[in-house]
Amino acid sequence: MKVLQIIDSMEAGGAERMAVNIANVLADAGHDSHLCVTRKEGLLKESIDDQVNYLFLEKKGKIGWNAILKLRNYIKKHNIEVVHAHSTSAFIGVLSCITLQNKLKFIWHDHYGKANELEARPAQMLQLISYFFDHVISVNQLLRRWAIDKLKSKQVTFLENFAVKSKESQLSLPLKGIQGKRMICLANLREQKDHLNLIHAFAGVHEDYKDWTLHLCGQDFNDAYSLKVKNLITEKNLQNHVFLLGSRSDVSAALNECNIAVLSSKSEGLPVALLEYGLHKLPVITTDVGACAEVIKEHGIVVPSQDSIALSKALIDMVNNESNRQTLASKFHHHVIENYGTERYVEKLLVIYTS
Repeated sequence: MKVLQIIDSMEAGGAERMAVNIANVLADAGHDSHLCVTRKEGLLKESIDDQVNYLFLEKKGKIGWNAILKLRNYIKKHNIEVVHAHSTSAFIGVLSCITLQNKLKFIWHDHYGKANELEARPAQMLQLISYFFDHVISVNQLLRRWAIDKLKSKQVTFLENFAVKSKESQLSLPLKGIQGKRMICLANLREQKDHLNLIHAFAGVHEDYKDWTLHLCGQDFNDAYSLKVKNLITEKNLQNHVFLLGSRSDVSAALNECNIAVLSSKSEGLPVALLEYGLHKLPVITTDVGACAEVIKEHGIVVPSQDSIALSKALIDMVNNESNRQTLASKFHHHVIENYGTERYVEKLLVIYTS
């Protein structure tokens, strides 16, 4: 099957990782797999398998007519059978396909990260182009319900993200802190990830456990939110205990050097970071947003969102009980392997492609 994934960038976000992962596993399964990046290349480009055909559009402006024409010609030239557009790339995908005469299937994959705030989600343009969606994939049940209620696509399927362990790598820079006493949060510096909540919680941990460090791994956009995060670290006098790692290509190596993994978001879809924690056998604490509790089940600790006291208590409980950490980490690892593996995902995806 000839399948094209479309995504707007190769920055290290959840939707971008899924687009690359899907392209890679389809190629491994023997399909003619293609990946199109519309606007911006980035770190994840290094993760694309050599078997995957790659196209970069360099789209400029809101519409980008040259990019639309380039994508249209590519789809036509390669006889693409399935166009699988992720998140906001649906717009250029639809505009590139509507004038094509060759029969193809158009899939839209909704990774919307603010699943707990759907009432505020802009929907008018998506509603308009959803007439052209043959199928919608939603990464959690909230998004599935939203698509059924708001969009015009006849078929909507909830399909969980899946886990692919990053290629083993060496640390580009050694992590600070003491071995065996590191916490990590894998999340770009966006307001919905609520690093402020995590820093407040970690400040409570630091009062009695000054040898532990917190490592924030994710892209720094150097915006107003980023400044708030940095100012709070300084305000809490945690400059020598909370470290911003930025966006890195050695994520797997960094996770291997840490001992507790946390996600403190106030809104989520189904975060790929949780699955990566599981693959790396880390004990996990997460806030109860999106599909997080559903993913974790009883194999980790789930706390209310925007509650730094509850999060701090959970972190302290993890710090104090190494035996429980190891038990939870092992159980969650097996849970992720069994329920969020590659083969199971590809089987379900191919059913959608061929239905």
